[in-house]
Amino acid sequence: MEDKIKKQLKLHRRILQFVEYMVSGGVYFWSGYLAFFVFWSLLHWSLWWAKILADIIGWAINYMLQRFWVFSNDTLGEHRIQVTARYAVITLVDFGLDYVIVWGLRDLGLTPYLGQFVSAGFFTVWNYLWYRFWVFPETHTVRGRPVGSSTVTIVMGAQHVPHRGK
Repeated sequence: MEDKIKKQLKLHRRILQFVEYMVSGGVYFWSGYLAFFVFWSLLHWSLWWAKILADIIGWAINYMLQRFWVFSNDTLGEHRIQVTARYAVITLVDFGLDYVIVWGLRDLGLTPYLGQFVSAGFFTVWNYLWYRFWVFPETHTVRGRPVGSSTVTIVMGAQHVPHRGK
């Protein structure tokens, strides 16, 4: 009986997390979409620069929402550099893929505005999996062993810290 309740709670948390992910993804998409409209249609920037700056604005908002709301957990604060580096890596990969998708669809005659919707559909699934299992994992590993927030301090404290020489 207790296992069934735990499974239901875990499922409920996962569904709630996905809903939060979708909300924050919507905020990211629409903030970037609005910025793209301003840069591309109103200011007449090239597709490249309009897309880069719009994405940077969206990524900054997205990182804050994903890190501190959707995938928030006790271990993330102790791994800020690792989490931020992973977010940067997947973001750079995303940018390349996103630009190719939008640019390629534009060459096929689809406006970049609609191309962004096509791209967003792909990245909805792609990023959820990367964020959940790699960028913002529930547990981290130290020397190949999973650790929670209560044990990471003890394990990290036992590690050798190199001396900074002059």
